[in-house]
Amino acid sequence: MSEQSIHDMAYRGKTENVKHLLSENDELKTAEDRNGRMLIHWAALGGHNDLVQYLLSLGVPVDPTDDMGTTPLILAASAGRGKVVKTLLTEGANVDAQTQMGHSALQYAASKNWPSICTELIENDANVNITDNDGMTPLHRAALNGNAAVIRLLIENGKYVIVIDSKDNSDNTPLHLACEQDHYPEAHLLVQNGADIHSMNEDQRTPLDLACLGLQRELENIKANEVMF
Repeated sequence: MSEQSIHDMAYRGKTENVKHLLSENDELKTAEDRNGRMLIHWAALGGHNDLVQYLLSLGVPVDPTDDMGTTPLILAASAGRGKVVKTLLTEGANVDAQTQMGHSALQYAASKNWPSICTELIENDANVNITDNDGMTPLHRAALNGNAAVIRLLIENGKYVIVIDSKDNSDNTPLHLACEQDHYPEAHLLVQNGADIHSMNEDQRTPLDLACLGLQRELENIKANEVMF
């Protein structure tokens, strides 16, 4: 069997096959493929918790990075592999590890709309205001992709204070991004929780400038009702 094939087996969850090959060649447990990924990366991405646990029991490191700086935890969070995320965190994975682009496990979970994984990460002290190389936080990612459940979770997490008007490298707040995409529920949530409708980005445009007319009116009404009461 080739080295490449064992990595494919790990991704596909062929645990017994992997165990057999490892019994013949122990060095394969930390062998890297052409992308710098070990078996644990592929097992995590595929969501095969039994194999992840087995590899860890062999002394495989919990936080190896591939050629893009991606750890097994980041891959598992991105793919929605909740059991693997929990196992890796229990075994000491760095919850705030970031790829070369600055993306953390929470960044990916927020972007991909995995609320339960976001909760697991936050309960394990993930930085809710962590920024990537574009200056975007998990809240930016959730707003951009229209993930209302994640926005609510991030705002109401109860453990850490979210910076609701954090600005990215273009001075866009999460509300700017929600408005630009006409994400009504997400924009409502942000404004109801104090997001500034008048914040300026680098083009001197506010969230309202980026919103369609209907959303613009609704957000203005939310603010007006706040003043009234």
